[in-house]
Amino acid sequence: MQVIYEDNHIIAVNKACSEIVQGDETGDIPLSETVKQWLKEKYNKPGNVFIGVTHRLDRPVSGLVLFAKTGKALSRLNEMFRDGKIRKTYWAIVKNPPEKHEDNLTHYLLRNEKQNKSYAYDSEKPGSKKALLAYRMIARSDRYSLLEIDLKTGRHHQIRCQLAHIGCPVKGDLKYGFDRSNPDGGICLHARKISFIHPVSQVMLELMAPVPDDKLWQTFEKMS
Repeated sequence: MQVIYEDNHIIAVNKACSEIVQGDETGDIPLSETVKQWLKEKYNKPGNVFIGVTHRLDRPVSGLVLFAKTGKALSRLNEMFRDGKIRKTYWAIVKNPPEKHEDNLTHYLLRNEKQNKSYAYDSEKPGSKKALLAYRMIARSDRYSLLEIDLKTGRHHQIRCQLAHIGCPVKGDLKYGFDRSNPDGGICLHARKISFIHPVSQVMLELMAPVPDDKLWQTFEKMS
């Protein structure tokens, strides 16, 4: 586990692509528990350590996850996420270059619970949710493009679904149309940066997670 930032109220870590943020039916140890254990050992704390989950990343996605260390920070961060006051920037390596170098995407997403998949539509459908993001291409190789994504809404599988809808599936993402999986079972979507005003100190923070230890990621990071 790589800690990016920590103070008395919050802790931000760089999640690996195979980790789950919160416990689920798999029974695998979630990142929230790993962080608790790390804090317990670091500060030699007896009894329970408080960790509040403020947001999640899909299991195959890597990058920044922000946890609260106090109840006060948790309630304030939850409100900030709800009100869109936390800016989340992602990097995605995609199969095809998008038609436009940069663009704002608006789609309506319908979630299929049984398939654990979302479908994007250009117009509103009954039960759909509006999904907004902005992207720009920041690097390109012979086979892939690196997009920087400013996520405006937080819908189920939003980035994966919207990029696939415009013909740019994320590398390794079989669920959304990429033709083969990555060796590590993850996908090339990385929560690169979080910008927000600290819920307690009111200081502006901009936290950045290094890209995964992978040749393609490292190459693109140098090119960006």
